[in-house]
Amino acid sequence: MISGIAPACPGCGGINRPGADACYLCGEPLGGHPGPGNHPSAPRPGGGAFVGGASLPPAEARPSLRPIPMLLFTEAARHNVRLSVLLFVLLFVFFFLLGTAIGGAYGDPGTGLGLSFVLYAILGTTAYFSGSAIVLSIHGAREAGGEEHRQLRNVVEEMAIAAGVPPPKVYVIRTAGMNAFAAGRRPEEACVAVTTGLLDRLNREELQGVIAHELAHVKSRDTLYNVCAAVLVGAVALLSDMFLRGTLWGRRGRTDGESGGGGRGNAAFFVLALLLAVLAPLAAKILQMSISRQREYHADAAAAGFTRNPLGLASALAKITSGGPEVPGENRGTQHLFIVNPLRVFDADSSALMSTHPPTEERIKRLRAMGGVAAQE
Repeated sequence: MISGIAPACPGCGGINRPGADACYLCGEPLGGHPGPGNHPSAPRPGGGAFVGGASLPPAEARPSLRPIPMLLFTEAARHNVRLSVLLFVLLFVFFFLLGTAIGGAYGDPGTGLGLSFVLYAILGTTAYFSGSAIVLSIHGAREAGGEEHRQLRNVVEEMAIAAGVPPPKVYVIRTAGMNAFAAGRRPEEACVAVTTGLLDRLNREELQGVIAHELAHVKSRDTLYNVCAAVLVGAVALLSDMFLRGTLWGRRGRTDGESGGGGRGNAAFFVLALLLAVLAPLAAKILQMSISRQREYHADAAAAGFTRNPLGLASALAKITSGGPEVPGENRGTQHLFIVNPLRVFDADSSALMSTHPPTEERIKRLRAMGGVAAQE
């Protein structure tokens, strides 16, 4: 791709191939960027084009991509901060309702409300200030150092400069699985973790693509929302599970006369608490899964812009898919943090409501189209 010729989309900011008439992501017309007859992107005999040394098929033979909305980094960052605030508020509502109902089931809704408020304050503060450290600890990440990881640190510094963010701390997860994630409430406190399996099997260009993808999440403030979701959604499930287990165990040996009074009131609260304990984790999970698929598309496109090499990230995603994205400590609370979900494989038929990532094949197809390569290649 020749610098200064590749057009940027006025609608979504995506970097398109030279000579493109419309954005490959959102379909926005680019106003036409025809080059001279001898320009590398000029039409070739048979309707093809020539980009980066490769002959492209005619436009009608190229992969058809569904347009998706995109955000510029400043808009994405503001959007994600707003979503983080919304996440805190909605999870507070879950805690408020569940805590009050649990307290009412045992005859004192006020105490239940107070305890839920205290618990939420503790967990919310922990998620905001120590969420990244908790996630790193769960997955056994250790800070990268020495000659062994010099190339990794160099690549992270290069991509941080390209992304315009401070160089994050670099961590390594010792496992044969191939994966990576970023965390941090703001770019100045960000960290990036990659597995040793990823380092062993990716070349430098592919590694640049993965790191650039993670730094795109850092720059657009996805990491704040992701870490808060990982900690707080798990906390809702924990509170519900504690009530369900405690109720099932504690009420077995109790008689009606030992219910503590309040009879009907307690029974009504108990039914409400039971329903909330079952439904609240599901609602919180759906909220977590509402982390938009478009964030992954946005990070992929941004990574291609940082590296000027979309095919590097496409190749990395293909290797991760075939090599296995498993990581130590993998769990449903942190699965959305990784570049490829370590627990589930999402395909075109997966439910968008419960999917943390778009289909990897679709991501690869879009990156290859961005690099001017047909899908079948």
